[in-house]
Amino acid sequence: MQIAIINGPNLNLLGKRETDIYGSKSFDVFFEALKEKYPAIGLHYFQSNVEGELINEIQRVGYTFDAIIFNPGGYTHTSVAIGDAIAAITTPVIEVHISNIFGREDFRKLSHVSGKSVGVISGLGLKGYELAVQYFIP
Repeated sequence: MQIAIINGPNLNLLGKRETDIYGSKSFDVFFEALKEKYPAIGLHYFQSNVEGELINEIQRVGYTFDAIIFNPGGYTHTSVAIGDAIAAITTPVIEVHISNIFGREDFRKLSHVSGKSVGVISGLGLKGYELAVQYFIP
């Protein structure tokens, strides 16, 4: 089984950025622990602050991987193009957010990704990524 984890803008700053909201652990440290916990799954990680690069990665893995776990960051609320990319692929996507986007500013309650995803996990910290992995395990 091949699962791609794709993170959008500013998620490269996890562990440094707004630790009261996003926690103090870097995603690289979390990802290594996740790979150790699920050694039988091919977990692949990609992060970009650039919208087009995220779309390219979605298209690259969107017909060959078994699943995508996607945190679009701020593009959740603004990128119709990312939503369209998810609608175009055959690989199922779970949208993940570390913070509870529905408990934050009103503009964060709009997602161009949710309606094209099989599910949304929001507000459970980094644990949301692990729960998404568990969902996709047969």
